[in-house]
Amino acid sequence: MIDYGKKDVLGVLIDAVDMGQAVERVTTAALLRQPYAVSALAVHGVVEASRDPALKAALNNFHCVLPDGQPVRWALNRLYKLDVPDKVPGPSLVEELLRWAAEEGYGVHFHGSTPATLALIREELARRFGGSLAVTTTPSRFRRVGEEELSELVASINETGAHLCFVGLGCPRQERFVAAAANSLKMPAIAVGAAFDYLAGNIDRAPRLLQRAGLEWLYRTLQEPRRLARRYLVTNTAFVAGVARQWSRQRLLRRPAHLAPSAPPVAAALVDA
Repeated sequence: MIDYGKKDVLGVLIDAVDMGQAVERVTTAALLRQPYAVSALAVHGVVEASRDPALKAALNNFHCVLPDGQPVRWALNRLYKLDVPDKVPGPSLVEELLRWAAEEGYGVHFHGSTPATLALIREELARRFGGSLAVTTTPSRFRRVGEEELSELVASINETGAHLCFVGLGCPRQERFVAAAANSLKMPAIAVGAAFDYLAGNIDRAPRLLQRAGLEWLYRTLQEPRRLARRYLVTNTAFVAGVARQWSRQRLLRRPAHLAPSAPPVAAALVDA
């Protein structure tokens, strides 16, 4: 397993780890029934956080921020002369954790998306695992909630007895939810974005060849052009330019950048749920 520690990419601390290390960290916290905040963060999330100090501060206090996307992995390797062998995508992490939970007889909870998508997920996981995997769900409320309502929601998730909580509210709403809720959950909270739609069969994952080439974003754009075309055009361009500037600064200094300072967690009065 690979673990190079946290590395600064555009001010966001990314854990330079492989899938094995990611699974080990999450499952260890799950066994101990400990809070553990995780985000599988792709280019869009890194760029959003680089522009939003509150979001950046929240992510920099997560236990684990994974390089979800080949460009993020390439940036880690280029900026710090590492050898991270592959990205750690949210959908793949979910698959690994589901297998682990089913083998161990532990429950999982899905928070986010629509009742229809959650029903499809339950059907799919029942088909795969039968009664060996207990699955509970709460749909997104598609609005912001205050502290009291958030506390009630967290309590209801804890009452399920699940060992893992997957959060799919879209980036960066899901990261803000995890930042606000994770420390009150008796299980890891993992922001995994499009994993819900992949599990439900709403969208298809890119072929492995395109994933390895860093073109999964293009495959997704072809499936949802109206929603994703502008996002990827803007954020991919900003990411490449930002990493190039960071690399140039580090070359001028002839040393890697220091870790970005970690600020105290930011507690928002309202959070999307």
